[in-house]
Amino acid sequence: MGEFKVHRVRFFNYVPSGIRCVAYNNRSNRLAVSRTDGTVEVYNLSANYFQEKFFPGHESRATEALCWAEGQRLFSAGLNGEIMEYDLQALNIKYAVDAFGGPIWSMAASPSGSQLLVGCEDGSVKLFQITPDKIQFERNFDRQKSRILSLSWHPSGTHIAAGSIDYISVFDVKSGSAIHKMIVDRQHMGVSKRKCIVWGVAFLSDGTVISVDSAGKVQFWDSATGTLVKSHLIANADVQSIAVAEQEDSFVVGTAEGTVFHFQLVPVTSNSSEKQWVRTKPFQHHTHDVRTVAHSPTALISGGTDTHLVIRPLMEKVEVKNYDAALRKITFPHRRLISCSKKRQLLLFQFAHHLELWRLGSTVATGKNGDTLPLSKNADHLLHLKTKGPENIICSCISPCGSWIAYSTVSRFFLYRLNYEHDNISLKRVSKMPPFLRCALQILFSEDSTKLFVASNQGALHIVQLSGGSFKHLHAFQPQSGTVEAMCLLAVSSDGNWLAASGTSAGVHVYNVKQLKVSIGLNVPACISLCHVLPQVFEYSIPDKQYTDWSRTVQKQGFHHLWLQRDTPITHISFHPKRPMHILLHDAYMFCIIDKSLPLPNDKTLLYNPFPPTNESDVIRRRTAHAFKISKIYKPLLFMDLLDERTLVAVERPLDDIIAQLPPPIKKKKFGT
Repeated sequence: MGEFKVHRVRFFNYVPSGIRCVAYNNRSNRLAVSRTDGTVEVYNLSANYFQEKFFPGHESRATEALCWAEGQRLFSAGLNGEIMEYDLQALNIKYAVDAFGGPIWSMAASPSGSQLLVGCEDGSVKLFQITPDKIQFERNFDRQKSRILSLSWHPSGTHIAAGSIDYISVFDVKSGSAIHKMIVDRQHMGVSKRKCIVWGVAFLSDGTVISVDSAGKVQFWDSATGTLVKSHLIANADVQSIAVAEQEDSFVVGTAEGTVFHFQLVPVTSNSSEKQWVRTKPFQHHTHDVRTVAHSPTALISGGTDTHLVIRPLMEKVEVKNYDAALRKITFPHRRLISCSKKRQLLLFQFAHHLELWRLGSTVATGKNGDTLPLSKNADHLLHLKTKGPENIICSCISPCGSWIAYSTVSRFFLYRLNYEHDNISLKRVSKMPPFLRCALQILFSEDSTKLFVASNQGALHIVQLSGGSFKHLHAFQPQSGTVEAMCLLAVSSDGNWLAASGTSAGVHVYNVKQLKVSIGLNVPACISLCHVLPQVFEYSIPDKQYTDWSRTVQKQGFHHLWLQRDTPITHISFHPKRPMHILLHDAYMFCIIDKSLPLPNDKTLLYNPFPPTNESDVIRRRTAHAFKISKIYKPLLFMDLLDERTLVAVERPLDDIIAQLPPPIKKKKFGT
């Protein structure tokens, strides 16, 4: 396979935003996640937990609640007082409606999915009707004395429970009147607290209301009489979130101590029909507050300040013990935050509100395989480009020649020309961008840096000619009539003649850049080179307009069982420019080179050997054993690509560096300290 010199980069100081709320959709098996910077992500749990959709954040948008409604519609609400609906095809915000109740703290869709309920800062509970095009205000419920921090519908849709400060209210939906007010106990560890905040409520079919509060308690209430039935003290700090299974046989809560507790409804005795709620399992997969939880049919999902999205499978619900039964921690986005200028050996790092340009270090030292070589010249921080306004950056890219930088926010597209003079760098913005380039979801330069490809949020693909310090719009590939499908992935051939794009419907379109026409439409959930979010790899021949013989062999023989059990999606794939038989790909924990000239491994073959080779013959044997050559040295791996035929650049982001920059967790006394 040959040896590579690897630039191991660890100065990308990226810290993901914490997770504020999640919403699980049982029908589509998708999970919506909102972060503290206003970013909203949608994960497809059926496709290896791939982050298939992304809505950029905004400084003024502090999202406090997410929910799914009928027709796979996604809504959010937050402290700016607005309710927003997201367009899941065009990947933008459809509209925003002011609820006129101040900041919104909670939101819940009715069991039928046709109504939306929000709880506001001024103590009002507002009901909205969900129409095909928008939402329409219906009426207010009885106003309460303090903010409404949590809401839950009874499964019949006739009553709701609302958690506030020091009490829980039960409303009749038809009249809008409060029929019960249940006062929560302020006692915490024998001491009376000044206030008790009800962070979450859940309304069950039998009329039981479950509440979680700042006194560390999980309490069960009878909504018919307004009385407390049972109380569990489970934490020395706030219990901040609750989610109930659809069958109502279990629920999960998250605490400010980073612990997730699982409660299950079990028989009182082995032969008894009477059941009771029992705390069965505690899980400590977080270092900080667990701000939100969700309960899918097969897993407990949690997220919080430590930025991790944790999916913990319920082993009794997982029928086949394969990779679906593995614990997952998703920390980093599945979209690209790093681009590379191979000619000048530059890296462009994307943050929420700025870009950083770095020049890689160099060395004149030599050594044997596995050696770490000392730098003769350190990496240089060349540029810090800050955006104006409150909007987050959606995407960015640097040209292979290093002379162009492009990035986009929701409302503006920016293109800059870079000039290099010795160790100095100057930046000039290209003014008067055309209005159709107002917002880009993906940006890509051709290998010769003469063309810029822009996927707009209106579904169009624009081709821009770059020459000198100016640009010229060449062509726009428009979406099919009646559809606005956002293109989430772009790839261009090394000769610049072919452009591949993949959209939200998971199809792949190939465009002839030379003749400016659509060449091929592939109805497969893949992306050319081609790589599936599931553990599959496809290869398609554009001249022959069919899958290659190697790809057909792979699909016929199948992959190694350990490869199929990988639980992280591949985030980058490419061909070696000088060796067309080599495919390079990576995910967050693995870098792999596939040699198509070698046989595929079967289940009896050792797919990955973690031990270094013992001698030269062992090296040769491993190189020729099978097609898959895997390295797990670099992790978490955010970016890896070829700089030249013999040089790789790998960008890592150690989790310990991220945790060190988070606010301190709640201090827990340990035995003997």
